[in-house]
Amino acid sequence: MDPIIAIHDITKIYGNSKSPSLDDVSLSIFPGEKFGIFGPNGAGKTTLISILCNILKATSGTVTYSIDGKEMHLKEILPYVGFVPQDFAFYPELTAKQNLHYFGGAFGMDAKKVKSRTNELLQTLGLDTVANKKVSTFSGGMKRRINLAIGLIHEPKIVFLDEPTVGVDVQSKLVIIHLLEELNKKGITLIYTSHHLREAEDFCSRIALMDNGKIITVNTVEVLLKENNVANLEDLLINLTGKQLRD
Repeated sequence: MDPIIAIHDITKIYGNSKSPSLDDVSLSIFPGEKFGIFGPNGAGKTTLISILCNILKATSGTVTYSIDGKEMHLKEILPYVGFVPQDFAFYPELTAKQNLHYFGGAFGMDAKKVKSRTNELLQTLGLDTVANKKVSTFSGGMKRRINLAIGLIHEPKIVFLDEPTVGVDVQSKLVIIHLLEELNKKGITLIYTSHHLREAEDFCSRIALMDNGKIITVNTVEVLLKENNVANLEDLLINLTGKQLRD
């Protein structure tokens, strides 16, 4: 099987920094994976995801997408990729429905499709009863769910998720994870990063661990735990990256 994302020798150096944020990173992600990217603060996770979403430009190296058998470069992938950032990416003074209509239009969706997709997502995420309320009035869990809905409005084939359940209650977390599992069953590729390592251990089919801008290991969680003789993903991360604080 060909990778849906092929990353070759990506390096990123910010400004006049002497140390690269990403250092010759190569990685293949395959269609339908629930792929996790983990590491300590400053490991390069967000920089890598930002490059894969064409938000940042790499200093060197290439990223190639293969979608529906067609090879694409970063400037072509916007209609096929959803990005759910850790920071909220919505207009707080608009309602939930208005936010989804706006972002659906920004992706070039026709009005009928935007309307049906909005209704579907609001119902699935338990937001249909507050569809016409300003998002600024929402609880943290509701804001996290509308943030997710915006990233999914255009039915992307690949979804990047940066801390999608941070700061939410158990009920919201269950709704979010269930929706992501259902999307994955339909063939959507999910690329996920989080500090909730116990959640990640259950969720991800394969993971990459990063430190100091490099990929230090890639495999299934099961294989990595066995190879390193550790009980869980948290212990694995400490075992491979150390206990030193990363502020």
